[in-house]
Amino acid sequence: MIISSSRELHAFRQGGRILAELVEELKASVEPGKTAAQIDELARKLAAARGVGIAFEGYQGFPGALCVSLNDEVAHGVPSKDKVFKEGDIVSIDFGIIYGGLYTDHAITFGLGKLSVAQGALIEVTQKALDVGINSVRAGVRTGDVGYTIEQFIRSKGKFGIVRRLVGHGIGYKIHEEPRIPNFGIQGTGYQLHEGEVIAIEPMVTLGSDDVVLAPDNFTYKTIDGSFAAHFEKTIIVGKDGAEVVT
Repeated sequence: MIISSSRELHAFRQGGRILAELVEELKASVEPGKTAAQIDELARKLAAARGVGIAFEGYQGFPGALCVSLNDEVAHGVPSKDKVFKEGDIVSIDFGIIYGGLYTDHAITFGLGKLSVAQGALIEVTQKALDVGINSVRAGVRTGDVGYTIEQFIRSKGKFGIVRRLVGHGIGYKIHEEPRIPNFGIQGTGYQLHEGEVIAIEPMVTLGSDDVVLAPDNFTYKTIDGSFAAHFEKTIIVGKDGAEVVT
């Protein structure tokens, strides 16, 4: 969507600030021995305490308040009680809220305990790819330009897989809106971004293949080769000369 009022602008800024704070609280609560279901329960309590709605639960039948993905799970991981955290895990938390009728979306990836050099590099490259993508955004650029910038950065850092089946998106009065924001692309192609438009950029990167497979739960996407994956996401507002990060 394109922001058309000061009320909408305030709602995005306030909702984004709250969401970023909630995700940091959730991250701090993750430790070996806990389950993803416990993080889901905490997310519900924190959202209720802040007076915000939960964006994901019920969306296309999704059963959780948030997505918790581990290791070879790329995105949309169901937060079950059987998903137990352990040392050496790569954990991705993806959470969305509703504030003032508007949606914001935010994801982070982090490690538990000591990680391998490759795991650490995966997380670092994915996070920096998000920053590079955000820095490429301004009114007038095209989605192909943003995707190209992200892709070229990741390619320059080594042999990483760039997930192509899952992409970023517009966001506003719905959690997923047009346009699609791929993490790969051709310069000068795709949808042209407008000033005041709200989008979510979310690179998803692997240590192996760029292909993914849908797990039997019909929600969780996993790497097809079992390699580790990382996922970062921020909601941003397109500006005339840059982008404003709201989460």
